[in-house]
Amino acid sequence: MPDIADLQALTRHVLLLTFALSALFGAIVQRTHFCTMGAIADVMSMGSTARLRQWVLAAGVAIIGFGLLAAGGWIRAADSVYAGPRWMWLSSLTGGALFGIGMVLASGCGSKNLVRMGAGNLKALVVFLAMALASYATLRGITAVLRDRTVDRVFMEFDQPAIVGALVASAGGWSMPQVLGLVALLAGLPLIGWALSARAFRTADNLLAGFGIGAVIVGMWWVSGSLGFVAEHPETLEPTYLATRTGRMEALTFTAPLAYAIDWLMFFSDRNQRLSIAVVSVAGVIVGAAVMALATRRFRWEGFKTTEDLANHLIGGGLMGVGGVTALGCTIGQGLSGLSNLSLTSFTAVAGIAGGAALALKYQYWRLERMA
Repeated sequence: MPDIADLQALTRHVLLLTFALSALFGAIVQRTHFCTMGAIADVMSMGSTARLRQWVLAAGVAIIGFGLLAAGGWIRAADSVYAGPRWMWLSSLTGGALFGIGMVLASGCGSKNLVRMGAGNLKALVVFLAMALASYATLRGITAVLRDRTVDRVFMEFDQPAIVGALVASAGGWSMPQVLGLVALLAGLPLIGWALSARAFRTADNLLAGFGIGAVIVGMWWVSGSLGFVAEHPETLEPTYLATRTGRMEALTFTAPLAYAIDWLMFFSDRNQRLSIAVVSVAGVIVGAAVMALATRRFRWEGFKTTEDLANHLIGGGLMGVGGVTALGCTIGQGLSGLSNLSLTSFTAVAGIAGGAALALKYQYWRLERMA
């Protein structure tokens, strides 16, 4: 059993690796223009699937990586934050739709706005603050009460984790780790195959976006679920995942962590405050994007030009904060980290996000046509 000093040292290693992986994520997004909203907009406005293929490639890599880690015994899939027994289908659809609308108004999701902040975009700073405040309110405040009394009361509950591999293993009476690996290959390989099937897509930046971001998600699962796992904490004598806010295995997500980052900054002197994977990942993305923007001479200050633009970004940030917490994640949290688990809730959240974004984009195109 490790002593407290050993745990403190191990926690530092977990946080340092989280920062490094998050910074790498921010640098890749800044370099390659990886963007979920941009992928949807490109398909709708130009018929271009390049950024959609980036996203699908990243998802395929993350799914296979998570499945192989679970099959090899390096992580415990049932301990994932996305592997609860409840399929929160109404929360994820409703919250996802709000998030999708919000990310269109705010010119990108939470992670994209962190990257834009790192590149000097002050509009993204406003989105960050609005999203963090709305996230906090939906975690603990007035919108949390509304969420708890409405959509969170509608769900389907299973006797095992609500992830595809666990459900298949239970139905067949098979061992879950091996089934997780097989199901992950069956789900991930077609996604990778489709993404790479277009010759024009196979450029250095596109491959970096897909393989790089997918690998970062897998790396985070290993850091949190393997390196940061302690089978018996010396004080509680219970299994522990170090530096997590949920007490479960975590990967990258960028809704609630914005609220946690603000909370950490505001109550820094409180002795109960501890750095977590969530807070460190927010800082890492900003720093990684800033370094890449400076290295490629893309760093430039940018602010609002109209009051309408400011209003759109404030409303968009608010909708993403409320929607992201309600949906239990964002385009990265539910979209890549959650989908890597093949979580049922993640599938419905992604559907909600895509649907909300499509509706908001159609409205914007309609407005532009009227103005023309």
